[in-house]
Amino acid sequence: MPPVNGASEPSIAREDSSMSEGVGTTPGTRSVDGRQVPEVGTWEIDPSHQSFEFIARHLMAKVRGRFPAAQGVAQIAERPEDSTLEIEIDASSIDTKDETRDAHMRSNDFFGVEDHPTISFRSTGVRPGAGESEWRVDGDLTIKGTTRPITVDVEFLGGAIDPWGNQRIGFSGVVPEVDRREWGLVWNAPLETGGFLLSNTVRLEIEAELVKKG
Repeated sequence: MPPVNGASEPSIAREDSSMSEGVGTTPGTRSVDGRQVPEVGTWEIDPSHQSFEFIARHLMAKVRGRFPAAQGVAQIAERPEDSTLEIEIDASSIDTKDETRDAHMRSNDFFGVEDHPTISFRSTGVRPGAGESEWRVDGDLTIKGTTRPITVDVEFLGGAIDPWGNQRIGFSGVVPEVDRREWGLVWNAPLETGGFLLSNTVRLEIEAELVKKG
């Protein structure tokens, strides 16, 4: 409606939905809405500086295994929530520091690496976490041909330039608990005293440096 008797039209407050962005205080980073995040671009996991591990309980003790052969790419978007992450792991590279156990883990009782050589993760969403450097990355984890959704709690560790001039960023990630049986990893052995040899729940841990490409 036009103003009456030449009176000026009252101003209407509108919500500003734009992002607040600035240059980060360390190389390879920027600030978005008060959060330090990586620069926009393609970042590849450095195979020499990564760790993809799982922790399961064997009787009373916790046993740690790792997959040293892993690769992945993060596509960091202008809006951090639009970023994506893809990871591929060579399942046959499993290392639990016991060759006999590793061979069993490669068999069809567990990962069945002859028919399913790759473990993969594809992100489906990125959400801010509780802390300024924390994020929640939702995605699909595929093991032994079965895909199930998981959420990785991620901490962004900042950026740096290495002595050779490469821009690097770092992340830590954890999935506190998954049930291995959901991916068909059902092998176990009953104990005479009751219960089973292995826990069904497993903890996943990730440490990775990524190098900017392009």
